Amino acid sequence: MGFELERTLEECGALTEGHFLLSSGKHSDRYVEKFHLLRKPAVLQDVCSAMIEKLGGTRIDVVAGPTTGGILIAAEIARQLGVRAAYAERADGGSLARAFRRVDYFEPGDRVMVVDDILTTGGSLRETMDALSNHDVELASVMVMVDRSMGRTDLGFPYQALTQMDVPAWDPDGCPLCEQGVALVKPGTTQQA
Repeated sequence: MGFELERTLEECGALTEGHFLLSSGKHSDRYVEKFHLLRKPAVLQDVCSAMIEKLGGTRIDVVAGPTTGGILIAAEIARQLGVRAAYAERADGGSLARAFRRVDYFEPGDRVMVVDDILTTGGSLRETMDALSNHDVELASVMVMVDRSMGRTDLGFPYQALTQMDVPAWDPDGCPLCEQGVALVKPGTTQQA
């Protein structure tokens, strides 16, 4: 039967239902709170094992991920593969770009796997891939835990996902939950929006 990520998300309380204000400004009735999964090392280990299985025999020298959730996945996959991990952080000066800032993560010719938790628009992944272009490395694989775009996001490089989730998102003025008077919650807080 294999690994079923959606069931795992439900079991650890990461897949929630309600009325949520997304970072895009849209509203949704389902939300994946990745930190409910990422804070459980045994569950994260299983998720990362499933991601490694999807790699097949692809040789990887470094696993890179963007802050915040992507670095936890990168570290665990790297641990399981016995390779190095690299972390793409916001560049200095408050820029939206990312950089590999803290150490010299790469050796010339390294084959890099880029990973992240939830893919919606692909911004974090694109920034991480752009940061790799400053290094003499080869992009070997891109993988995410959950693809909310249902494969519609174009990263300019093929990617894989453990699961795809079609999560509806509405503009505030057309949100059926607003029309029903359901309280709007901003994820990551306990506050009503």
